[in-house]
Amino acid sequence: MESLTEDFLSIVLNETPLLDVRAPVEFEKGAFKNAVNIPILEDEERHLVGIEYKKSGNEAAVRLARELIKEEGKECRTKKWLEWLGTHPDAILYCFRGGQRSRIAQEWLKEAGYDITRIKGGYKAFRNYLINESIRISDAMDTLIIGGRTGSGKTLLLEKIDNAIDLEKLANHRGSSFGGYAKEQNSQIGFENDLAYELIQKYHAGLRQIIIEHESKNIGRCYMPPEVYANLMNGKLILLTTPMEKRVEITHKEYVQNAIEEYTKEFGEEAGMEMWRERTLFRLSKIRKRLGDLRYRTLAAIFDNALQTYRQSGSLEEFKEFIEILLRDYYDPMYDYQIQKTPQEIIFTGDEAAVLEFLQEYRV
Repeated sequence: MESLTEDFLSIVLNETPLLDVRAPVEFEKGAFKNAVNIPILEDEERHLVGIEYKKSGNEAAVRLARELIKEEGKECRTKKWLEWLGTHPDAILYCFRGGQRSRIAQEWLKEAGYDITRIKGGYKAFRNYLINESIRISDAMDTLIIGGRTGSGKTLLLEKIDNAIDLEKLANHRGSSFGGYAKEQNSQIGFENDLAYELIQKYHAGLRQIIIEHESKNIGRCYMPPEVYANLMNGKLILLTTPMEKRVEITHKEYVQNAIEEYTKEFGEEAGMEMWRERTLFRLSKIRKRLGDLRYRTLAAIFDNALQTYRQSGSLEEFKEFIEILLRDYYDPMYDYQIQKTPQEIIFTGDEAAVLEFLQEYRV
């Protein structure tokens, strides 16, 4: 008898490894946490089988799939699955709807002497569970929102709070106009799935209050699901206050020092520096209209002068002027205006130590 599961909660709480046998193009659009893609059909094979399914039905499509794979393909695929399963013996199998592809994979593994459970309803059923639970739990939990001007250290504060969810980390983006990392962001579906895991795990750990950073709907190219965003933002606001000098230091470390290390590690010394320069100046050009032409040209010149100094002496200090002007003349007026218009009740304002002390008392 084939082994099936729809115990999605257990998969989330245990962070169960998942064997995804969908085609690579499907996996790239979005997958689940701890999932590995070892497809039963490659993209072109899946495309041909799909055409045959529409033309002649399921039986003909399955027959074509087996012909495309052939015996040596079956052995190769089964070997890859078994190699991965050797280090992930508790893994569960899925395809898109829990139908032919995962059933065939399950059969082949059984023939090879390995019993594996597959997800009933596949990716689609598990994905629907995560969507519905995200909406339900985000509505059921009390939310505290950490606000503050850019560079105040909100993300650093979240790292010190055990019931916090770092939305920017899930989206792999720092959240501002200059917030992109060297590596690509999470896919939209991947972001939503990872957020669902966080919500479910915290809720079933007994937490009834979560703390998040004050975010817009969009975090880079990822966006918050509308109902979840509305639920999470229906909370009380805490404002973190940080002196300008410290904000410049925090921003400098994250957006300059760490960014350069990341880009050069990812792309090499020269290529990484040039890519970081190009992306930073491109992002600066995106806000040119708001900055005004004179301030934009001034900032671009300061940035390039600072980069030249770094290349000559290894010093990153001159980037601090670029950062301070951006904070003072662009980000601060914009954030202050948003706070004046915010619908959330502001229940506390203070520095990091004061906020942490307040949160200890305020927990539900």
